[in-house]
Formats: sequence, structure tokens, C-alpha cells
Amino acid sequence: MKRLTVALFALGLVAVAVTCEVAARPTKTTVANRTLALTARAAVAFDISAPLESMEQFIPEKPVVIHPAVESKPERQGATEGPGTGLGATPPTPPAARGGAAAARGGGRAARAGGPPPIPPPPPAPEIGAAGAAVEQTTQGTRAAIQPAASFDGLGEGFTGHEFPGADNVPDANGGRGGGGRGGIDMSLAVGPDHIFEILDGNFAVFTKKGKKYGDTGKLLYGAVRNNTVFAGFGVRCGVSNNSDSVVRYDQLANRWLIVVPVFTRPPDNPQGPYAMCYAVSATPDPLGPYYRYEFQRPLFPDYPRPAVWPDGYYNPTSTSDNLLPEVITQKHDCIADRNNMLKGLPATEQCVVIDGGVFMLNADVDGKRLPPAGAPNIMMSTGGTQLMKIFEDDGIYFYKVHVDFSDASKTTVSPPQKIVVAPYHYLCDGQLSNCVSQPGTERRLDSQGDKLIQRLAYRNLGDHESILAEHSVATAAHGGGVRWYEFRLNKQRDPVLYQQATYAPGGFYRWLGSMAMDRKGGIGIGYSFGGDPNYPGQRFAARMAKDPKGQLTFHESVLAEGQGSQTGSLRWEDFTNIIVDPSDDCTFWYTGNYLKKGAATSTTRIGSFVLPGCK
Repeated sequence: MKRLTVALFALGLVAVAVTCEVAARPTKTTVANRTLALTARAAVAFDISAPLESMEQFIPEKPVVIHPAVESKPERQGATEGPGTGLGATPPTPPAARGGAAAARGGGRAARAGGPPPIPPPPPAPEIGAAGAAVEQTTQGTRAAIQPAASFDGLGEGFTGHEFPGADNVPDANGGRGGGGRGGIDMSLAVGPDHIFEILDGNFAVFTKKGKKYGDTGKLLYGAVRNNTVFAGFGVRCGVSNNSDSVVRYDQLANRWLIVVPVFTRPPDNPQGPYAMCYAVSATPDPLGPYYRYEFQRPLFPDYPRPAVWPDGYYNPTSTSDNLLPEVITQKHDCIADRNNMLKGLPATEQCVVIDGGVFMLNADVDGKRLPPAGAPNIMMSTGGTQLMKIFEDDGIYFYKVHVDFSDASKTTVSPPQKIVVAPYHYLCDGQLSNCVSQPGTERRLDSQGDKLIQRLAYRNLGDHESILAEHSVATAAHGGGVRWYEFRLNKQRDPVLYQQATYAPGGFYRWLGSMAMDRKGGIGIGYSFGGDPNYPGQRFAARMAKDPKGQLTFHESVLAEGQGSQTGSLRWEDFTNIIVDPSDDCTFWYTGNYLKKGAATSTTRIGSFVLPGCK
């Protein structure tokens, strides 16, 4: 995820051309008691249409403004179906020339003249009030810890695998022995019936999964190759750009794979031209076969895409700016691509809605094959607060209802945000890009991404009810960090209602950057980073059964990856972790996150699985 602008802003190195007086935060009230303020406001570099709705919500005296949906301009260069005869038969694309997309991705990592800046002190730990502390789970669950069913190292420090056409003759191809041999922060994991697909920053790899086709798990089948290899021969944007923030999903409703790669640079022949978003949908259930490829132009910067699968579309929220924008303050983007046409390789469209004044959003992502009711809107959620305005706490999770009409963009709608009252919380580390989570033997602390819900927003239809799971990283009463998690259930109006909540924080220290999912029996698994001096950062998971007491992870915490060293080169740890449910049995949880091996300079991903008793 490109965060240069925020990093510079946070360090006081960028002068922001905006003057504003921050009013006292409005008294919290329910949505029913708020007055919708209909305000016409131009979206930055987008359009000047009047908004659909607006509402004072996240920023004092600034209404949330939802602009009408606008259809993205498709760009077709090269064959829709590709690459070549299939991904598995395609060698890696060569690195882009310096000064292009690679430079844009690496700009925030360049060394500064005179050496690295001094390490700033950590933000002060807030005092957590009684209502927030009351939902903390401060002891381990009494059920025995679940042992990982599978566990192996994926991409990252020490990865030397190379499996692609011509790999034996090009040992140093793709920026290293197969690429993927350096730690990263942008990770994504998808699992199908026979394959495990991992992305880490600019590279991806495909591994075996034990089952009907393969006898073991974790054998490299293809990779590591650059993310844009799937777009080889598809124009000068998707086929050439290779950015982090790329995401892979397994669309189990169609037995297909979805790869999303953002383009962070403008066209080479037009310095004022648009950015782009690239989609690749596998033409078959085989991730190494051909893909249907699409490029959509975006006038706004497409940062931090987090795509979700819904029956009527691929929903893809992004952030358009990480700096204060004059008048608007913050701006987000929710785009929906025409899933049904893309699955067939037909011409497809993407519609985008700009939301001024919102917070990082997530769209509901389907788990299992039991669909939501026909025509059901997609639920989109966010935390409250606004880091750029130094509003670090709230007592609500906010939801929008998104309806798309691909035949008429004027009928696509996003509802005003509505508040679900939850236990009060304070962003862990006051949000993102702060020197916060302590490590042994170094003053360098790690970032928490505490200002946002962490992907995914998992949806499951269990027949007698529909659930949506969400989580984020919060400060705890012990002055550490915990995973605040929620289960919401949809009522007859299809509004999410809080069913249970808790902050998982046994024994103090830091648990952060979690990811959660639900199996077909209603059991919940949560994976997360664990650390805090004297513990090296690593990965753990915990779980609960469907009928266990509300707000409790009843299984003792399990260790997936024990940290063996501290990260000293950067405060950036992970932008998110990933947990998903295996479509083969709808029971097995697969999870990935970072850890450092002894003596390593950068991190390695660990991929593992676990199953709750009684599910299979």
C-alpha cells in the first residue's frame, strides 16, 4: 500500500495546503435523531454532480457526501483472454524501467540524504474507560489450543523457489532467484479446491494443497513471478505496471480466481492522465490457466484496494488520498465491476462512487455457497473516528447499503452511513504509521494500522440467520493492543445489528492486525500478529464454537509462527493479515501473516491451517 504522503505528513515533512478549525466533536446520537444535510460539493478531480445524500458523521461540521455513480472508462489493449495459452505457461515479465511504476512503489523507501531519520517516540498509551475495558477478554480460553493442520513458509525473506518456463536457464530472473525473496507488507491469500495462491508486495506464487489432486501441501507449482505477469501482453498499463496492494480472491460461487492489481502511475504519454485498476478473472477453475483481463481508468488515486465477492459484482473500495484535502478532508472510493460479464469474458463495466468525508471502508465478502437473498444490497462498513483530524476514538461501527445497476448507473445507490453503537474504542497506536508496538533489543517499534477495519468483512448465510464479521486493532486497559471483533446479524430490513463483541487481549502485550472468518457450522477463527517486548513479533490464532458464550474466544491461543527476531529497518509491519475458509470442506481456516527468522533483515510469511472440532 502506497503511504508516502501519509508518512511525510505524519513526520511533518509536507506542508498541507489546508486551513481548518476543528470544532468540538458533536454529541453522539443515533442516526434516527440526526438531520441529513443535503449539500452539493464537488469531488476532488472527479465530477461536479450533486451528491445523492450527505450526513454529518466522521468529521466535525463536515457532512459525508456521497456522489452519484460514474462509469469507469474501459481501456482495451491486447487480447482479453491471456496471458498466452495460460498463466502456468507464461514466464515472468521483466522489471519495469526505473522511473515508472517500480519507482512509484518504492518512492517511500528511498534512503534520505544524511541517513535515516531519528526514531520517534511512541504515542502515549490512552487510558481506557470502564465501558471499553468491560468487553476485554483478558484470560485465555479454557479449551485446548488447536494445533495447525498445515504450516509452511510462503513468500518473503529466504524464499528461493522458481518454477516457471525457462526458470532453470534464468536463475537470477525476476529480481532474484525466482523473486519473492524479500519481506513485504501487502499480502493476500486465496485457497481453492487444489491450490494455494499467495501475493506478497510485487510477486505471487501458487502452491499445492493436499486433496484429490495433490498428495501434500506447500509444494511450489508456479512462481514467484511479478504480479503483472497475468496481464502480459495487455497494454502499457496493466501489462507493464507492477504494484503492491495487489489482491487475490477465490470466487467460490463460480469456482474462479480473481486477481486485482492497481496502477499508481499516470499514462506514459499523459502526465495528467488517469490511473487504472486491473482485474483478471480465471476462465476456468485452474489458477494456472487463462484469464479474462480488464482495465478500467480511474481519475482518482486507487490506493489500498480490498475487493470482495458478491453475487452481482466485484466490490472494490479504495482510498483516493491520504492527505487532508481542502474542503473535503478525506475521500474514499467504492467501485463495483460487472462480475457476471467478467466471468464469461464479455465486455464489462465498472461503476465508482466517490464518498467525501468517509473512513476506510470494507464491502461484505461472501463465504460459503449459500447466497444472500436475490437483489440484496452489499453491506459496506467502517470504523468511526478520523486520524487526520486526530479523532482516535469512537463508539460506533458504521454501515452503508450499496446497490448496483449495471444497465443504468443513475440507479446505483449508496445509502448514508448509519451508526451501530458498540463498546467505546481507541485506535491502537493512534492509527497508522506510528512507532508503537515494542520489540526486544531495539527502539524501533512497529505500525498497527489501527485506524481501519482490517480485511475481510466476511459474510455468511447460515440459513436461519446471516452474519457479518468485522475486526480492528484497539488500545487496551493494560496499555497494550487487542483485537476488537464483532459479529453482526442482519434483521428483516437487512440492517446489521450487533450480536456479540469483544476485545481479545489476554495477558497484555500486543495483538493486532487480525483477520477473522466463520466456518459452515458458525464457528469463528481469528488470526493476528502477536508481540510486544520481550516477545518478537509473530503470528497466532484463537477460535470459538458457535454456541459458546458470546464475546469469548474459548480455545486457548495457538502459535502459527514464533518470532525469532526484531524488525529494525522499518516500522511498516503488515497492512493486513488474511484468513479464509477452504471451499473444499467449508471448515478449514487458512491464515497467513509475517514473522522474522533469526538473523533475517526482513520478514517471511507463514501459511497455516486449522479446523474446529466437529466441523468436518
